[in-house]
Amino acid sequence: MRKKIIRKKLTTFSGATKNLKKKKIKTHENGLGNLSRTFLSSLIIMSIFFTAPLAINLIKEKTIFSKNYENNSKNNLKKLLKSKKSKSDEELNKKFLYEDILTFDEQPTDVVLLSAATIQELFKSTNYNLKDVRKNKLVKPISLDLLPKEIGKIENSKKRKDLFIQIILPLVINENDRIKLDRMKLFSILNKSKNTKKEKNWLNVKFKQYGVVNKDLSTLKVRMDEVPVSMAIAQAAKETGWGTSRFAQEGNALFGQWTWSGEGIKPADAEDDSTHKVMRFKVLQASVKAYQRNLNTHSSYKGFRSARAELRDEGKKLDSMILSEYLDKYAETGKKYVEILQQIIRQNNLTDFDDAKLLPSSKDLESLI
Repeated sequence: MRKKIIRKKLTTFSGATKNLKKKKIKTHENGLGNLSRTFLSSLIIMSIFFTAPLAINLIKEKTIFSKNYENNSKNNLKKLLKSKKSKSDEELNKKFLYEDILTFDEQPTDVVLLSAATIQELFKSTNYNLKDVRKNKLVKPISLDLLPKEIGKIENSKKRKDLFIQIILPLVINENDRIKLDRMKLFSILNKSKNTKKEKNWLNVKFKQYGVVNKDLSTLKVRMDEVPVSMAIAQAAKETGWGTSRFAQEGNALFGQWTWSGEGIKPADAEDDSTHKVMRFKVLQASVKAYQRNLNTHSSYKGFRSARAELRDEGKKLDSMILSEYLDKYAETGKKYVEILQQIIRQNNLTDFDDAKLLPSSKDLESLI
């Protein structure tokens, strides 16, 4: 009996010993496993800290490299363009400013000088009259190259003014349409995530035409815009005496722009030591082009462009009565000049033409000119 008890105790002790050994083995194995996992985790963390800066630098380099060629974020770009803190429209590169306009003016054309009576008959035969334009907002695409010599001899002031407006109106709308198409193309390019080579080349041309420094897109957006038709006609009327001035008759100068280089007409009342002249053009359309480029780029009219951009951002139409307030530097008379412009606009109801559209040209109309 005692032997059995001893044997049982020995068996129990032997089993306990075996269990203890098993626990030790498991504990040892668990310890090795934890150590391996800890080492592996540390290695992964160290790798992340080591490779993260390299990846960030690589992304930065890629972004910088593609910055001039891709618009990486439409939202960011829109914020940039709308940002009032952006120092846009500050500088001007004059090197290529009027190059395209001078090229246009030098193109060989069969310039024909028509008499006032012939022009009036032309307008009548094509049913082009201001009464219909005011009502239907449609303008016949009759583009004349020269003002008639006899316009100053028309005694009836209303008929003289109407003839002048009929001549200038299609030219101004035509130029606004060109700018409008360019502006639409600009926004189309900005809304793309990546631009083609052709689009990049087009942008480079426009940067030159508008004197944009450092290829600043926000500056191009502000400068590439229309001029209210009523304001343009009022300025042309003021500067030329409704088409009767020497500058208008001899040099197609509708807006009295000055130049210090190249050909021009020297003012009769200019001082002997003065070097400025009034710009001369071969055709009227070139004068309109130069006028719009002047307002869209010269530092004196930065306030005009800023007010115009603000109207655009607010979804409002381009109001000539508001925008003309910023043309006080156009003439030496300053605010008095602005008052005269606004008086011309009101007295002749020129705002009726601000939303007028130019009808498509036709061979029938061209054959009549």
